[in-house]
Amino acid sequence: MASEETRTTLPPTVHGPAALAGPDEPGHDRTRVWAVRLVVLGIVLSAVNLRPAITSLGALLEEVRDGLGMSGSVAGLLTSVPPLCFAVFGVMAPRLARRFGPGAVVCAGMAAITAGLLIRPYAGGTAGFLAASALALMGIAVSNVLMPVIVKRWFPDRVGSMTGLYSMALALGTASAAAITVPVTDALGGGWQPGLAVWAALAAAAVLPWIAFVRQSGAFASSTPAQAAGDAPHARDEHRGGLRITRSRTAWALAVFFGLQATAAYITMGWMAQIFRDAGVSAGTAGLLLAVTMVMGVPLAFVIPRLATRLPHQGPIVLVLGVCGLAGYAGLYFAPAGGAWAWAVLLGISNCAFPLALTMVGMRARTGAGVAQLSAFAQSTGYLISIPGPLLVGVLYQHSGGWGLPIALMTALMIPQILVGLLAGRNRTVEEEAAR
Repeated sequence: MASEETRTTLPPTVHGPAALAGPDEPGHDRTRVWAVRLVVLGIVLSAVNLRPAITSLGALLEEVRDGLGMSGSVAGLLTSVPPLCFAVFGVMAPRLARRFGPGAVVCAGMAAITAGLLIRPYAGGTAGFLAASALALMGIAVSNVLMPVIVKRWFPDRVGSMTGLYSMALALGTASAAAITVPVTDALGGGWQPGLAVWAALAAAAVLPWIAFVRQSGAFASSTPAQAAGDAPHARDEHRGGLRITRSRTAWALAVFFGLQATAAYITMGWMAQIFRDAGVSAGTAGLLLAVTMVMGVPLAFVIPRLATRLPHQGPIVLVLGVCGLAGYAGLYFAPAGGAWAWAVLLGISNCAFPLALTMVGMRARTGAGVAQLSAFAQSTGYLISIPGPLLVGVLYQHSGGWGLPIALMTALMIPQILVGLLAGRNRTVEEEAAR
């Protein structure tokens, strides 16, 4: 639990021509190596596409509001759509993965993101925009849940480093969308529609490795190295017996922690650029400030999971991230423009609670099946918890005429986030707690 497990090198079962070769023959080794490479490439490209649908919209939210005639309350609803979709669709991911294989489900998820991002700017009206956004977010939801599962199953010896890799890729995609959406929009003629639609190309690229993965080695999409080596009966028993995840206090603590950090993240992605713009910062600079917040996750998302897997208790990391969040909100309240770059950095550090939460999902369960259930429960419950936050911020902003009350709300939510994070960071597993 406190360190990464002993390295496993057992290969998965192979179908097709390579299945005729023995485990020591070249055909088998080549198939195994290519399968692993495709998984790694697929994980990285998928992770890059898990947030541009949201942060690109945050950078152009004012233009979208004007173009579609949205009020502040409706815009707040728009920023609440991502966690709603993640909660509703994420819970289906483990069942879909058992039936079709994680690789096939993530492939379909990337295709849904591509279609949604391409359609939504031209759907016509707020309802069509929301529906197309929901399609893209459905693809993000299932991929969100299955990333920790794929890492745990394919790289059980490298949970920290692989979680760090895809968290870093996720942060890179998030920051890139925040930083370059406005310049790209200007380069494409200034209309917000092509500025949002262009991100569909990146999502389309993520479909390709999963198609190759599923076509080359269909068995890999539903099997794992450990299962092929003899753990499959045990995994089937786990699915039949069913882990009663709601009996675990750690699962609940992790779900609430996930929900509160998601609340902070989606408020930041949806509203921080607007906070800076209302303080007198230009649109381009506000987008860069949001990008700074997001880009802080690139190095830290790689470092924090590796550090977390080496600690018996992740509470100290939770505390440091929470204090940075409190300091960043205080800065936004008292001097939003004067110390803008410092507040962007502090809130970027605080937002790294997300890769920490994903790492704890992999650490708080012993098996791949346990991680699948815990990931679906923590993320779906957590995203349900996070739904009211961005909407409430929009309502408070519209009716109070300023950012004082919304920032006070963000600050207040950081306290319980720290407390439940300390509980979720304890060295125990959900299987142990559920068994009691």
